[in-house]
Amino acid sequence: MADFQKQTVQWFPGHMAKTRRIIKESLNLVDGVVELVDARIPYSSSNPELDGIIKRKPRIVLLNKCDIADPNATKRWIEYYKSKNIYALPVDCRTGKGLNNFIPTVKKALANVISRNKEKGMKGKALRLMVVGIPNTGKSSFINRMAGNAKAKVADKAGVTRQQQWFAVGNGIELLDTPGVLWPKFDDAEVGDKLAFTGAVKDEVTDIETLSCRLLEVLSQLKPQAVTERYKLDDIDGLQGWEILELIGRKRGFLIKGGEIDYERTAVMLCDEFRGGKLGKLTLELPK
Repeated sequence: MADFQKQTVQWFPGHMAKTRRIIKESLNLVDGVVELVDARIPYSSSNPELDGIIKRKPRIVLLNKCDIADPNATKRWIEYYKSKNIYALPVDCRTGKGLNNFIPTVKKALANVISRNKEKGMKGKALRLMVVGIPNTGKSSFINRMAGNAKAKVADKAGVTRQQQWFAVGNGIELLDTPGVLWPKFDDAEVGDKLAFTGAVKDEVTDIETLSCRLLEVLSQLKPQAVTERYKLDDIDGLQGWEILELIGRKRGFLIKGGEIDYERTAVMLCDEFRGGKLGKLTLELPK
């Protein structure tokens, strides 16, 4: 059996600095910022540099994938953002759930901008918003939904939108797309884990078996019944991640020559099912 020691997730996307520069340079072109985060990990999927970059620009946070997050936890996050004077909405960009509230929220968040435009004789001037978010938080799905077309590239796996694009979404609102990017430095291994669990970090730069074992250890503490019910297991209390993975592999019949567990196949299946919401509505972190 492989040694599943804790390792720090690493990634080195070369476009990182360029994207940060694009965001800074584009701020003068927009009235506000829309940030997409993963509702299961709002803290870990939010770029910590963003506050310093956008400064006082109005900001709207979309808690995407709310359909597979714990609804009670999502409510707590909405209240948290409200306490920070940030508008926040639970949405699911693939189905469009919650997006009917987006334009009314924009009008509220940018009320001062609308008022200033009116005073300057520019009533009806388009409201421009920059859309930001790390890879795989649903930026392209959001823009496609709002724009009513498929011009923004959508992918199931972590990736980037290759170039800046403007999209008119009606009601006098225009969206500026930016490449999805991870920030250049952080030392919190738990943040790295959560980004990898949800697919924001490409599987190619992680050890999928190690990752799945760590995921199982998190779930066994957070909500063990999600694992036991999904995979028809008995009590998993006190078991290590690799032991639970082994039980799941045997239960699913993922065996190789000699009756050994096919750990890689089991790990891939587990991560896919977690990301697809098949283990239930789970949120991995709450507001601090």
